[in-house]
Amino acid sequence: MTTPHERNPGYPLDMGWVHSVRVNLPAINRRAAEHKKRRSVKKKWQAAWLLRAASCIDLTTLSGSDTASNVERLCFKAATPIRQDLVAALDIGDLGITTGAICVYPERVPDAVAALERIGASHIPIAAVATGFPAGQTPLKDRISEIKQAVLYGASEIDMVIPRQKVLTGDWEALYDDVKACRAACGEARLKCILATGDLGTLTNVYKASVVAMLAGTDFIKTSTGKEGVNATFPVAFTMIRAIREFQEKTGTKIGFKPAGGVRSAKDTLSWLSMMKDELGDEWTHPELFRIGASSLLGDIERQLYHYCNGKYAAGHQFPMSGNPTY
Repeated sequence: MTTPHERNPGYPLDMGWVHSVRVNLPAINRRAAEHKKRRSVKKKWQAAWLLRAASCIDLTTLSGSDTASNVERLCFKAATPIRQDLVAALDIGDLGITTGAICVYPERVPDAVAALERIGASHIPIAAVATGFPAGQTPLKDRISEIKQAVLYGASEIDMVIPRQKVLTGDWEALYDDVKACRAACGEARLKCILATGDLGTLTNVYKASVVAMLAGTDFIKTSTGKEGVNATFPVAFTMIRAIREFQEKTGTKIGFKPAGGVRSAKDTLSWLSMMKDELGDEWTHPELFRIGASSLLGDIERQLYHYCNGKYAAGHQFPMSGNPTY
């Protein structure tokens, strides 16, 4: 079960801080390149890290063809992310591992609520993408209405897209006011701000947008919608993580991080987890402060765990999204 971390109370906009931001692009790229060369963890430690990664996944379906039935399958898989024979082989039945959340469009939240109740897994958070996802090009009043409706339906987390034009034109006050209004509309639901970093032009803009969103009260900053041409990359991640670290140093408040888009392999997740541990500490390798936005990743994690348990790989079709739920 994911226990919500202490909320970000929000802080006044500090334009001095925003204007002082400078990102050393060669240094960031060098750090990202060094990280890619890290040796991966092996054997039982790898299995443990993969289980941790599974618990941090926001299991996601964001398709125009989503229906109650495929959202239901998503919920079953979120409640039992690892195949039961592997759970038995690893002797982890007492851990009660679930994914960090499920992530759907607001109109599919009632389907998720009903499915999770039916299988006794209502403790799994439901995240709803909102505010005109993925472009965010809708009026603020409509975006706020969408947030409120998603929360009314039962969403416990809101993944909002920021209006990117406010970053590209340097209108930081307007961005701050926008995020703050959306944070207020969330009520008790946690807010995850999607920066859509592939649209922001520079890493300096990414850092500034991270700072403004955190000051406005977001609980997480998220790289991407998954719909941009460039999504979660290591240079972007290091930029956002450094902003999180500086924010904690200045305010004492811990902000979560969520890469999304393009994280598909188990090997990738090990790199992301090691990055979080190196840069922010072990606390940021748990779902309270770290999530991975993914739809197909879990199948590869299961394949790697199968290999650890059996010494051979299984075919991908042996790990269907629907899993093997029991009512």
